[in-house]
Amino acid sequence: MLKEAQKGAASAGAETEYIDLFDLSYTGCRSCLACKRKGAERCKCFWKDDLSPVIDRIFAADALIVGSPIYLGDITSQLRALIERLHFCALSYDDYSNYFTGKVDVGIILTMNAPRPFYAMAYQDKANEIARSFQALHGSVEVYPCCDTLQVKDYSRYNMAGFNEAHKQEMREKQFPLDLENAFRMGARLGRG
Repeated sequence: MLKEAQKGAASAGAETEYIDLFDLSYTGCRSCLACKRKGAERCKCFWKDDLSPVIDRIFAADALIVGSPIYLGDITSQLRALIERLHFCALSYDDYSNYFTGKVDVGIILTMNAPRPFYAMAYQDKANEIARSFQALHGSVEVYPCCDTLQVKDYSRYNMAGFNEAHKQEMREKQFPLDLENAFRMGARLGRG
């Protein structure tokens, strides 16, 4: 889904970069408070790991598209750590305002095993909460849920009897191409600025 969104942004003329958070070595905020020192550069995480330069690139970007599978009703810990560190280094402890004065439009792609009605009932409020956290980047924020995903090609090889493999295959064939198309469109919209 994210690679399709990247293609959409590139089709609109945007310079793109794909970063897989699972390939990076980092943690959530360690509250070192280096970003709160008097005279310190604002909107900069000073912790020396793989995520700090990514945060710099996000603050310099025109748009950001993030994605996460939903595990146990929430985004991955990797995305949560990114959000935590992104916000903390832009948060003023003088008056709790936001040091970030730029504008980054954000697209959020969420993939999940849950069907669309269950997403609407149980996960949509959480998705809106995640979207609100990105409003601190002062741009537009949109969420696209990709529901009822096919998790494996052959369910008989796994202890996954709670799922209907025929239904999952049908969703993969009929719905997933539409999801990819929507991810491409999201990327194109955000790529145009």
